[in-house]
Amino acid sequence: MNLGFIGTGKIASSVITGISKSKISFKKIIISPRNRVVAKDLKKKFKKIIIAKNNQQIVDKCDWIFLSVTPSVGEKIIKDLKFKSKQTIISFISTITLAQLKKAIKVKAKIVRAIPLPPISLKKGPVPICPPDKKVKTFFNKLGTTVEIKNEKSSINFWSTSGMMAPFYEVLRVMSDWLVKKGVKRNNAQKYITSLFLALSEDAVINSKENLKDLVKESQTSKGLNEQGVKELTKAGFYKSLEKTLNSIHKRLNK
Repeated sequence: MNLGFIGTGKIASSVITGISKSKISFKKIIISPRNRVVAKDLKKKFKKIIIAKNNQQIVDKCDWIFLSVTPSVGEKIIKDLKFKSKQTIISFISTITLAQLKKAIKVKAKIVRAIPLPPISLKKGPVPICPPDKKVKTFFNKLGTTVEIKNEKSSINFWSTSGMMAPFYEVLRVMSDWLVKKGVKRNNAQKYITSLFLALSEDAVINSKENLKDLVKESQTSKGLNEQGVKELTKAGFYKSLEKTLNSIHKRLNK
């Protein structure tokens, strides 16, 4: 089958990279020319990639179509594209609902919303999909871990937490910069901080069936450094601010 990507931003590029390195069977990946630099780079890296002349060409030639544009762009372009009822359409657009997609697409095609994140290029990370679909689940399980969500309203909760990706990287940046200010070479600082959080994340995944409160408790000792870290950040309102931001993002997605 042919896979088509409308939009060639960071997420699309990551998904395309993951697919190209996976065991997923496909003929060609046809991508939009919108971001010419990214499109040319992907074509240079992977043999099966073709850059389309326009978005309609992607729709005409592909069996599965991935919508990976911003909400504002999506609202403008999707309604003017002529889809086919036999196609599978997977939307990465955060604020356009299934009902809105069905109205814009017009034909009775299979439509699924998905939430991939950049680590999918490494074939890692969760990929929530809504509604559940066997073929789409199998597809994304080859790129990460598919999480099927029956209720679209519930899927908004996952979209909200995906907004914490950049803040997470910002935490890594702040800590790395702090080490640099203390005289550590940047390469060593960033290698240490990223390796530290990778190890912590892997430990959390292994213990994900347990209450995460246990990890918080077990990583502290009385009057120790980690106890001080949690207490001071709690007193400063760091964690309350995190929850407040999640609520704010959730409210935006519910509009």
